[in-house]
Amino acid sequence: MAFQPVVSIRFDIPNASHIDVYEQHGGYQAARKAFGMEPAAIIEEVKTSGLRGRGGAGFPAGMKWGFIPKDNPKPKYLVVNADESEPGTFKDRKIIERDPHSLVEGCIIASYAVGAHACYIYIRGEFNQQRINLEDAIKQAYAKGYLGDNVLGTGYKLNIYTHRGAGAYICGEETGLLESLEGKKGQPRLKPPFPATHGVFQCPTVVNNVETIATVPWIIQHGGATYASMGTEKAKGTRLMCVSGHVNKPGVYEIEMGIPMKTFIEEHAGGVWKGRKLKAVIPGGSSCPILTAEEAEKVTMDPEAIAALGSMAGSGGMIVIDDETCMVDLLEDLLHFYAHESCGQCTPCREGTDWLYKIIRRLEAGQGTEEELDSVLDIADNMEGKTICALAAAATMPTRSYIKKFRSEFVAHLEHRGCPKKKQPALV
Repeated sequence: MAFQPVVSIRFDIPNASHIDVYEQHGGYQAARKAFGMEPAAIIEEVKTSGLRGRGGAGFPAGMKWGFIPKDNPKPKYLVVNADESEPGTFKDRKIIERDPHSLVEGCIIASYAVGAHACYIYIRGEFNQQRINLEDAIKQAYAKGYLGDNVLGTGYKLNIYTHRGAGAYICGEETGLLESLEGKKGQPRLKPPFPATHGVFQCPTVVNNVETIATVPWIIQHGGATYASMGTEKAKGTRLMCVSGHVNKPGVYEIEMGIPMKTFIEEHAGGVWKGRKLKAVIPGGSSCPILTAEEAEKVTMDPEAIAALGSMAGSGGMIVIDDETCMVDLLEDLLHFYAHESCGQCTPCREGTDWLYKIIRRLEAGQGTEEELDSVLDIADNMEGKTICALAAAATMPTRSYIKKFRSEFVAHLEHRGCPKKKQPALV
């Protein structure tokens, strides 16, 4: 079928965050339909849709729901990851601002499907106005009988709670989020065991991203096969794409999986700003290896095509980079972020992220050596895959790609004793 918006369908409707307006435009009809289905049938419908997690990992949502053990006597939980902290990503924030009831309705359906009677939405601490907006929507849903002890008169009990983060990037990692939700230090857990059996409070738990859950009502209302008819063979449906950086029209756009990246940048984002040329693209958030302009102009926007170029679709946070940008300066900024956000639990990450940052900082200031540049790759090899979570990899994967694809710029910094594009400040 032809592309049609799924998640952004009510973004431009005035006051869509109010439950009356949401209901006028089909809101909560999917929840009513879901309660007329068996939970297993809901999971099968989501499997049929091919919906994959929109938080970065891209794991099939229906399969994740199916991992929840049915014979486990412990309570089951749904946890929604709204701790949107990946640089370049801001689409979950827009859902909460413009259409929070789609998230609430998705929580109702997903909770019923997996047998959860409590749902926690872990929201980024800096999202204060968004939190207020979401909590208003939850209160409205309680008032209309969509939440509480007797959901839609079915006797099913469901409560939704919000939990604010405290500004830690690592709490976007699902097990670090669960530790924080339990009141502990936000540090990732070793896996296995996985959240499906030992999640929050050591109980069976589904952890999904905001966009993933907000997509569910449309799938239940229109059918998984209808959703799967959009997109590519392996990447079904639509997704929200954030685009920022050097474009004329930054923002959040819903696209069909598989459209050309060049088309997206030129037609949706308005092309590269100030009449400049495209130099590079970060395709899915700052942790993704960078693509050159040549790669970006030939790839399609689906996980498999981007992975074939050695990068990732990630969380949909595209950053467009023009030909006036210093790639060494850009990498320095990126590594500063990851050095700051390492939780410190694992030595390779705790020491390695800061070490990488300091070396690139010296190179940017013209005080490095070519041996140090080579040592960056060696340090990266000793970090990636040797930690509990993927934060070390989030720093090393882009680092390798910047040096591999733009090495001449790093060498030029050594030859010029600083950035050829600007006057160098003294190192503090």
